[in-house]
Amino acid sequence: MPAVRIAKGIERGRAVTIVVDGQPVAAHEGETLAAALAAAGRTGLRHSPRAGTARGAFCLMGVCQECLVRVDGRLRQACRVGVADGQVVECRGSL
Repeated sequence: MPAVRIAKGIERGRAVTIVVDGQPVAAHEGETLAAALAAAGRTGLRHSPRAGTARGAFCLMGVCQECLVRVDGRLRQACRVGVADGQVVECRGSL
């Protein structure tokens, strides 16, 4: 999926850079990690442990745990974590 961030007409927090699977990703303070990743075109966040199928943000309110990723070394739900400058996120590695 291509990046979908709206370029104009919206007030955003300060621009920050997070590191996702070793790659820099632009984000803005005040966004959830799930929103920042989706805006950057990253919808696949992990693979299911049984079938190995791709998983991404589903409910976006912390109920389903489909967006589980490792943030700064801890397992977190991407929809419930705000971005922070320099944050390190692991999506593709083993959770």
